[in-house]
Amino acid sequence: MNSTGPMTLLVLAAGMGSRAGGLKQVEGFGPHGETIMDYSLFDAVRAGFSKVVFIVRQEILEMVRDRYDSRLAGRMNVDCVVQSLQSCVPPPYQNADRVKPWGTGHALLCAQDAIQEPFAVINADDFYGREAFDALAEFFRQDSADTHAMVGYRLQDVLSQHGSVSRGCGNTDSQGHLRSLVERVTIVIENGAIVAKETDGDVLLSPETIVSMNFWGFRPSIFRHAAASFGEFLAQHHQSAKAEFYIPKLVNEMIAG
Repeated sequence: MNSTGPMTLLVLAAGMGSRAGGLKQVEGFGPHGETIMDYSLFDAVRAGFSKVVFIVRQEILEMVRDRYDSRLAGRMNVDCVVQSLQSCVPPPYQNADRVKPWGTGHALLCAQDAIQEPFAVINADDFYGREAFDALAEFFRQDSADTHAMVGYRLQDVLSQHGSVSRGCGNTDSQGHLRSLVERVTIVIENGAIVAKETDGDVLLSPETIVSMNFWGFRPSIFRHAAASFGEFLAQHHQSAKAEFYIPKLVNEMIAG
C-alpha cells in the first residue's frame, strides 16, 4: 500500500525499560527474535510510511541506531531525537530535581525539527496491528485538511486479565469525531464488569468504549499547538519533580478551542 505523499512514524522510546529493568523493546520474543517494535515497523512500511523517528534517551541512542539503521536500510529513513530534561524547556523553567523528561506531549514536541510531513505516533512497547497503520494511512490520504486523528480501540479488546490498565476513554459524536478524552488510570474487570476505580467511586464502563492506546495521526501544525500548550504547562508546573505533559491533555485543549 503506497501513500500519495510521505508519511513518518514517530516512536516514543525514551522510556524504554524503565519498569522492566532493561531494554525490553529490543529483547526478541518472536519466532526469529522479533521485538514489538519490529512488528510495528514492518506494519508501518507495508502501510506506506517511509521514515521513522525514534525519541530516545541519550544512553540508549547508539543501541537503537545499531539495531535499526542497517535493518531498515532501503525501506525507511531512520532518525533519532534525544528527549532530555532540558529539551524544549527554557532555562527559567528547567528543574534540577527532575529525573525523567516531561511526558509524551514533551516527547512529541522534541521531534518538531525532524518532521515536516503527516506522521503517526506510537509507543515503542505496544502492539497495534496492521489494520491500525492501514487505517491511519488512509486517513492521511483522504483528508487533506488540517485535521488530526486518534486510532481507537474497543475497551474490551485492550484489557488485562492480570491487573489494572490505564486508558484514555474517548467521547465521540455520531460521525466518529473525538469530543474529549478522559484518562482512567485504574481500569479493572470485576465480576464480569469493566470498572474504573476513581477517588470518588467506581465508574462502570461499556465494553464498546473507544479508548486510546497512544496511537495518533498528526499534521505538522500540531507542533505549534504543542509548543503553546507546553509553555503554559511549564509556567504552572516547572517546579514539580513529577508533573508530566501528556498528548491527551494537548488534544483535549485543541478540541476545546
